[in-house]
Amino acid sequence: MSEPIRNKNLDLPSAPTPQNTPSNNAPISSHAKEPGISTINEEELDRIATASILAQNPKLVSMMESKLGSLVGRSSGYIESLPASVRRRVAGLKGVQKEHAKLEAEFQEEVLELEKKYFSKFTPLYEKRAKIVNGAAEPTEEEVAAGKAEGEDKEDAEKPASPDGKKDEVAEDMIGIPEFWLSAMKNQGSIAEMITDRDEAALKHLTDVRMEYLDRPGFRLIFEFAENDYFTNKTISKTYYYQEESGYGGDFIYDHAEGDKIDWKAGNDLTVRIESKKQRNRNTKQTRIVKKTVPTESFFNFFNPPKAPSDDNDVEATSDIEERLELDYQLGEDIKEKLIPRAIDWFTGEALQFEELEEEMNEEDFEDEDDEEEDDMSDDRDDYEESEDEDDNSKPKQETAECKQS
Repeated sequence: MSEPIRNKNLDLPSAPTPQNTPSNNAPISSHAKEPGISTINEEELDRIATASILAQNPKLVSMMESKLGSLVGRSSGYIESLPASVRRRVAGLKGVQKEHAKLEAEFQEEVLELEKKYFSKFTPLYEKRAKIVNGAAEPTEEEVAAGKAEGEDKEDAEKPASPDGKKDEVAEDMIGIPEFWLSAMKNQGSIAEMITDRDEAALKHLTDVRMEYLDRPGFRLIFEFAENDYFTNKTISKTYYYQEESGYGGDFIYDHAEGDKIDWKAGNDLTVRIESKKQRNRNTKQTRIVKKTVPTESFFNFFNPPKAPSDDNDVEATSDIEERLELDYQLGEDIKEKLIPRAIDWFTGEALQFEELEEEMNEEDFEDEDDEEEDDMSDDRDDYEESEDEDDNSKPKQETAECKQS
């Protein structure tokens, strides 16, 4: 059961529960390639012309959306035209549906409570993982044996030792698993896209990533850092809130997100960069270098989530913010549902195999429309060729008959 997430000010996609990842709507582009002369037809000409007009008139698009929005939910008059006894039955079915909605809401609440129950069982495992990663504890022999792949012991035994023994000594002195979380995040696609080269120097100090449920519908992501040269925060968190009232079918409706303020050390803010510009005085001809701070891409922008637009009439701005809000929510879900529960699989890269398998399975459910059109055209050609053959076969018969008559 899946609905788009919604915001108070925007009609955004919604999540069935705070822990399930919503499906994404495909972005619409106005830069589609125009068809060639060989494939163009009247229907495509109309579509291209309409798209061109709408692309050049954003106010017209806004007006049309406003008009269409006002029609949503309006009655066509059919229900009102029914006899009173039938209208009474329709009202009764609405009452039955409301009872169904109540049960759906109870179901979603119980699912959330069940997830919280098992999350409390996962927590000790996450705490043990953090200790091993940071060198505060070592795994037991049983855990090592359970985690080793078949034949891995034999491979380790066959590896030649370092001649001088220095590399072995360095390995023995290494604490925990260095850069564990950075490596795991760089293997997770949606998160990796946000990490810049500059971010890596700070993310190397990431010691743990965890989450917690709120008392109200929602969850908090917590990033814990060791001492570093970039900021003074020991932890940086981001909280995702859902509306108090559930949506249609009892689903939780995403509301907004809030992130902690990062206390950057002087000159080390990774979310901005310094631009230098040379200026010349018109009178004295002297030059000077002017520096200004401008925003730049960084993973740490994740903690400063986009806000819903205040002006709904600005179609382009609203569409851009809407897309950013959806991506921001999706990223939070990926960290919560993929990265945290399976961090070791992302670190080793094994999780990538499961991701690729899921993508292949999803692709098998779809086929390109172009292929279907080609198949249809092929069938049409076959039919045409068959009809030609029939005509060719029929002509000699007619000529033969005429000869007989002569």
